[in-house]
Amino acid sequence: MFQSSYIELSESAVQNNIDFIKSILGKGVQFSSVVKGNAYGHGIAFYCPLAYKAGIRHFSVFSAQEALDVSIALKGLDYELMIMGEIHNNELPWAIQNGVQFYIFELDRLNTAIQLSKKLKIKAQIHVEIETGMNRTGFPSKDLSTLFRVLEQNVGQLEIIGLCTHFAGAESIANYKRIKDQYNRFRKLEKVVNEMTWMNPIKHLASSSAAVRYPNTQLDMVRIGILQYGFFPTQEILVHYLSRKKGNVDKLQRILSWKTHVMDVKTVKAGEFVGYGTSYFTHQLTKIALIPVGYSFGYSRSLGNQGKVLIRGIRFDVIGTVNMSMLAVDISAADSIDKGDEVVLIGNQGEGEITVSSFSDYSNQINYELLTRLPQNTPRIIVK
Repeated sequence: MFQSSYIELSESAVQNNIDFIKSILGKGVQFSSVVKGNAYGHGIAFYCPLAYKAGIRHFSVFSAQEALDVSIALKGLDYELMIMGEIHNNELPWAIQNGVQFYIFELDRLNTAIQLSKKLKIKAQIHVEIETGMNRTGFPSKDLSTLFRVLEQNVGQLEIIGLCTHFAGAESIANYKRIKDQYNRFRKLEKVVNEMTWMNPIKHLASSSAAVRYPNTQLDMVRIGILQYGFFPTQEILVHYLSRKKGNVDKLQRILSWKTHVMDVKTVKAGEFVGYGTSYFTHQLTKIALIPVGYSFGYSRSLGNQGKVLIRGIRFDVIGTVNMSMLAVDISAADSIDKGDEVVLIGNQGEGEITVSSFSDYSNQINYELLTRLPQNTPRIIVK
C-alpha cells in the first residue's frame, strides 16, 4: 500500500442503516440513495455496490461526472440513476442514451433535451424541478405556464419521471414556516399537475431531515443522503426522532473509520517549540509521535492543538500546527508506543472512540463538509 492512511467502510453498518431508514418510510415510498460528494466522502466506487447489495435500486447524484462514476461502480446491474444538478448540454446525449434521469429546471436544458431526443429517437427521462422557496434551482411560478405548454407539445420526446422541489433547511425548527409554505405551494401545484392526464410523474421533495421530521412530505420518493452514512443531519433531528419514539438509542451506525500509523517517535526536551512557528511550547520533557497525515489529506489545519487521536486505545492530543502532510501527538503519558502502531483519526479502537461529530466540533466543520473533504485517492477498504 502506497498511502499513509486508509478508510474502512463497514458493510454491516450499511445494511443496518438502510434497514433502519426503510423502517421509518411510509408504505410504498421509494428510497433514493444520494451519493453526491463521492458518496459523502465514503467513495462512490465502494459505497454504491454495498448499498445495492443492501437493497437500494435508485441512486441520486449532483453531476454527470458522478453519474458516470456510479454507472461504472454498478456496471451490469439493474438500477435507476438521477442527476439532480449539473449536466452540460454536451453531456445530455450520454444521459439520454444510457437511460440516466436528470432534473430540468430551466428552458435551455429542456429544449436541448427535446432536440436530442428527436435526433436519437430515445425519450429523455426527466424530473421537473419547481421553485417553491429555496430560491436556488427550479422553475419559478411565472414560468410554469410556458413550461407545461412545452412539455405537453413534446410529450412524445419526454418521459416525465418526476415532479420535485427541495426544502430550504428542514433540519432546523427555525425554518418551520418556510418549510410549511414550500410544502403547501408544492401540494397546490401537484393538484394542477394531476389534472394533466398526459403526464403522471412521481412526486418527491423530502431529504433526510424532512423524511424524519415531516413524515407527510415523504410522498412517492425520498432522497436520503446523510442518514444512510450513519448520521442524523443535526442533533436537533436526532432529539426529535428520539422524543417521538420515546427512546434514547441512536439506531444508526457509523460506516466510516479513518486510520493511519505512527511514523516516528522521539523525545523533545523542555523549553522547545514543536513544529512550525510557536504554537506549542514544551514545559517539560515531552515524548511525541509523528503521524503521516496533514491538511492535504483532509485533516484540517484548524485541528492544531485541538485534535485528538487514538493509539493503543488511548486518546492523545495533537500538538503544534497541523502541516500539509504531517502532525504531531503528545504521547508522554503512554508507557510504550512504537513506530508502526495503528492510529485512529476517526472511529473506534479498544474502548476509545473519535467520532465524526467531535472531529467536526474541533475543526468547526459540519459532518457533511468534513466527510466530503476526505481525498478520493485515500484507499477505501471494505470490512464486515
